[in-house]
Amino acid sequence: MQYETLSLTVAGQVATVTLNRPDVRNAFNETMIAEVTAAFQALNERDDVRAVVLAANGKAFCAGADLNWMKKMAGYSDEENRADAMHLAAMLSAIYRCNKPVIARVNGDAYAGGMGLICACDIVVALDTARFCLSEARLGLIPATIAPYVIRALGEQASRRYFTTAELFDCATALRLGLVSEAVGEDKLDATVQQLTETLCANGPHAVRACKQLVQDIAGRELDEALIADTAARIAQVRASAEGREGVASFLEKRTPAWRN
Repeated sequence: MQYETLSLTVAGQVATVTLNRPDVRNAFNETMIAEVTAAFQALNERDDVRAVVLAANGKAFCAGADLNWMKKMAGYSDEENRADAMHLAAMLSAIYRCNKPVIARVNGDAYAGGMGLICACDIVVALDTARFCLSEARLGLIPATIAPYVIRALGEQASRRYFTTAELFDCATALRLGLVSEAVGEDKLDATVQQLTETLCANGPHAVRACKQLVQDIAGRELDEALIADTAARIAQVRASAEGREGVASFLEKRTPAWRN
């Protein structure tokens, strides 16, 4: 598939989706939303891909919504606004529910909807000079569509503050809040992302997918008998799987598991 607003490359077992509108700080419009959604839906079906990197060209990661797109939205009917918001929601869901782990390579500032992109990812590696902002309230708007992902990443208390104040915060704060997994200098950004992708690809591919799903399914659930039974059933199923048996056998036999060959 040919893309207008991004590029998609696969090297080895790692796919990289790169936002490519640097002239507008990678702000998204309806075309980018559709293309990011399509790219992640396609990657979800590829067994040869074990990890995905979401990156961006230029000095900013993503400035949120494109101004020209916002001008067009100002004339939308309620029905058109709802449909438009659902397209954005579908993009974020495609990233969050991708069955491979997704690493955000944050090369610069991320504002508004750009924060949603980051929070939908599993691991966030950011330049230590990157800045973050949930800026919607400054425009009389709310970060509603991105809220499920941002609140999971920032936590309720921090979300209360930054949703309502629309303050800019730095990478050190993002790291402290848990939004950013690793904060690094520019000279270490690519090496850190590569180290993480290599680590992910060394693990059992089905186990990695199941681990990601496990967190999504269990986070926030009450610790009751149903949850205990669910987790017991999951590990029993994985132990009996071909990959589980191969992993244990390779460990006991002190050899490399088949999925690394």
